[in-house]
Amino acid sequence: MSLPESDVVRLRHMLDAGEQAIQFCFGRNRADLDGDVMLRFALVHAITVVGEAAAKVSNPTRDVLPDIAWMSIVGMRNRLVHAYFDIDSDVLWESVNAGLPPLTAQLRAALQSNE
Repeated sequence: MSLPESDVVRLRHMLDAGEQAIQFCFGRNRADLDGDVMLRFALVHAITVVGEAAAKVSNPTRDVLPDIAWMSIVGMRNRLVHAYFDIDSDVLWESVNAGLPPLTAQLRAALQSNE
């Protein structure tokens, strides 16, 4: 697979931000999110970066990586940015802890197969 360099950069941004969000939650639990404003801001920012980078990935690359939920990722970013005052903490926590590990694995595999 040979992806455009601009898409490779964006996939790396997605991977880096996703891994950071997962790391932010390491050793933490859902209740920590309610009591730690910095954790909440960090997770929102990391997921926003994932979604912003995903929004810029070209259609040909998206077609090569159809198992990545591009529209859901971008939709989550839009929700976080435009309805920041109404973020569901359960959805945020679940997105990081259940959604990001498989996504980062997909991104890692895509980047490795592109090398």
